[in-house]
Amino acid sequence: MDNHATSAALGRIAPSRTNAMTDRAIDLRAAGRDIISLSVGEPDFPTPPHVIAAAKAALDGGQTRYTAVPGTLALREAAALHFQRDLGLAVPPSQVIVTAGGKQAIFEALLATLDPGDEVLIPSPWWVSYPEIVRFAGASVVDLPTQASGGFRITPDQLASAITPATRWLLLNSPGNPTGATYPATELRALGEVLRRFPRVLVLSDDIYAPLRYGGGAHATFAVECPDLADRVLTVSGVSKSHAMTGFRIGVSAGPEWLIKAMAKLQSHNSGNPCSIAQAAATAALAGPQEFLADWRERFRARRDKVVAAINAIPGLSTPVPDGAFYCMIDAAPLMERFGDDEALALHLLEHGVAVVAASAFGGAQGFRISFAADDAVLDEALRRIAAALA
Repeated sequence: MDNHATSAALGRIAPSRTNAMTDRAIDLRAAGRDIISLSVGEPDFPTPPHVIAAAKAALDGGQTRYTAVPGTLALREAAALHFQRDLGLAVPPSQVIVTAGGKQAIFEALLATLDPGDEVLIPSPWWVSYPEIVRFAGASVVDLPTQASGGFRITPDQLASAITPATRWLLLNSPGNPTGATYPATELRALGEVLRRFPRVLVLSDDIYAPLRYGGGAHATFAVECPDLADRVLTVSGVSKSHAMTGFRIGVSAGPEWLIKAMAKLQSHNSGNPCSIAQAAATAALAGPQEFLADWRERFRARRDKVVAAINAIPGLSTPVPDGAFYCMIDAAPLMERFGDDEALALHLLEHGVAVVAASAFGGAQGFRISFAADDAVLDEALRRIAAALA
């Protein structure tokens, strides 16, 4: 028997292609190449000073021991404050779990509830890890394709026609990665009307980009718009994107008590508690000053508008205006005859000094995603290089 053999579960998944492109850009930089990376979703702003101060205070205060598996009470209370203030979702701390990033929460929720033969509905283009986590759990991915012309959102009829007796979850991401699309309250309520007919179906509402919306009005989230369905909704959030804390690895999720307990049971074995110092920092992030976010949003909005205008001025490329997050999903269908596929196009741009991620990594096709979470001067040069590479 081959002692290098890995499990069947691991064989069902592929490495993250966003991380792979970012790693490739890092390797090329180390080899002396001038590469601008627009492949990673990471704010370039510094972590707020009060968050750094809280981390230092936790170290100086000796907060270096185990905490409760689902997180400290202080952070779960701060997370409950965040869900109420920023999403309009009222939950007690007992219905909150803290994880090592939002990705761990999604992993735990799906692994705790999926069995072989189950199906998970995922609108595409999707975040790269959604389908891989589903496959690792032994369930099947059901693709719900969306188009730019429809705002990259699924319709109630599309949802109803996709549900079968095997359907276990619907995954929603608003604002979305990689499209920046958001679901308005009316459309969430319309999806809820469909789901009321199918009580076995759970909803994972990934709202981690909620503080980074550029439209007016309050953010709409599924559990708020369909409160009678809240007992089967997991709402995922965190501090990585909104507070420039990607390296702290803290996610917070709210859901029904049975699901939070199931996730904590799994977490008790796969990692135990998240980092105690990072939890102290995240408590300060969620419970402390939020005024800086208005400035960050305006700066992201200006970058978004710059990128959209520049991309739409390049022959063969087009992109809608994203509603939130810091990504543009770019259509390059007119260029496919020249390049063959979107992976070849992404590699061509990399050779010209810009790292992007092919749309096929997100279940899309004939295009690529870029992140505009970069300094203005860096974005200007990247856009110049893209235009030159395609001239």
